[in-house]
Amino acid sequence: MDVPTSASQHNNSTTSEDAPLMAGDRVLFREVFWTWARVAALSFGGPAGQIAVMHRILVEEKHWIGETRFLHALNYCMLLPGPEAHQLAVYIGWLLHRIRSGILAGTLFVLPGLVALGTLSWLYAAFGQVGIVSALFFGLKAAVLAIVLEAVQRIAKRALKSPALIAVAALAFIGIFFLAIPFPIIIAAAATIGFVGQRLRPDWFKTGAGHGAKDASGNAQPALIDAAFARSIPVHVKPSLGRLIKIAIVGTLVWFAPLAILLPTVGPHNVFSAIALFNSKMAVVTFGGAYAVLAYVAQQAVEYYHWLKPGEMLVGLGFAETTPGPLISVVQFVGFMAAFRHPGALNPMLAGTLGGVLAMWSTFVPSFLWIFLGGPYVEALIGNKSLNAALSAITAAVVGVVLNLAVWFALHTLFGRVDEAHAFGLSLNIPDLNTIDWLALAISLGAMVAIFRFKAGMIQVLAASCLIGVISYLAIGRT
Repeated sequence: MDVPTSASQHNNSTTSEDAPLMAGDRVLFREVFWTWARVAALSFGGPAGQIAVMHRILVEEKHWIGETRFLHALNYCMLLPGPEAHQLAVYIGWLLHRIRSGILAGTLFVLPGLVALGTLSWLYAAFGQVGIVSALFFGLKAAVLAIVLEAVQRIAKRALKSPALIAVAALAFIGIFFLAIPFPIIIAAAATIGFVGQRLRPDWFKTGAGHGAKDASGNAQPALIDAAFARSIPVHVKPSLGRLIKIAIVGTLVWFAPLAILLPTVGPHNVFSAIALFNSKMAVVTFGGAYAVLAYVAQQAVEYYHWLKPGEMLVGLGFAETTPGPLISVVQFVGFMAAFRHPGALNPMLAGTLGGVLAMWSTFVPSFLWIFLGGPYVEALIGNKSLNAALSAITAAVVGVVLNLAVWFALHTLFGRVDEAHAFGLSLNIPDLNTIDWLALAISLGAMVAIFRFKAGMIQVLAASCLIGVISYLAIGRT
């Protein structure tokens, strides 16, 4: 399915639900390809930063999808296990050109990180340290803090449209930051508040943007997808039991294909089988985003499987935080080191590369399946007021959760040591003030001034921060 690129094309397109929304499919698909490549290259800073990048390019700049539909899709992705930013990319790609564009968007979203993490894993395995490359990513990591904070501001501005939603966000932050309430419980509570609240005070739980002449991003006309869908809902967006069964069968076969080959040939105790099994299991239990599952991954990789040495998970996390793509891509580093240290008859570097790719396959393929299965049913409910109220409350809660992640990220970026204290049922992360990293603080503050005060572009800020990191390495040996 295609979307129009101008008002005249709106008028010239056919109204058949099977027809493309504009002629010149290849031209638009080429534009979609390069747009998703750009989104992927800029997807730093964890889910908050990645969602902000997609919003800036797809909603504000390209005007392909409207605010309401963007938030509706994001709400659905927040409820799924796995990386929500990756799933959002797949969802929007699927809306544009059916499954082929969803696969393109999701693949490009992880491809730059796959290459970068694979390279860094190779360097780490070969040399034990990355030297000047580590210094480059040190500067990048400090700048990412500013980008994450900007993302929190952007999401809050879009989602918190009433005092009630602000209160939900505040309660969510308190619940997860101070009380360590599990993410699913916070989401369930927010959904209940929104569902019940809509019946009592409907104006408190509005979703914020409509399909009228002007949307929440200030655009004068409806977004391209919204305008096209208002004329005729395409076939691939309509629920279909037959298509649901077909996608479920094909998607499951693709997901478990590596295991179907590995288990009968090398057995369940082989490192490659273990990588595929572990990450496939993780793909269905990782509710709450990457940060919520990192502790579990670290514990299993270090204490149970003995794939990593103590402290190496932080190395992988540092790589994942400062390379494009979802933060949960740290599983590639884990899979690489696991297979590198247990290569069997293979060359260790080749084994590591295969282990990393296998970990990514088992982690990310399910995201495509969830979107292609559930997307039509989610779209069918886009006008349901009670559901939208529940989802708007969930989005507000996610603001509080993302703020918690931003605070966590800031503490672990700016301080060398952060202790966890428990008192009166509260859980507190207390930084050791003597371990503050003044250079990281200076880079972060500079990036914040550039972004918030001077509206500098993301690429310029990241490039300048990387340069500072490299200069610090060359001048004082700082990595």
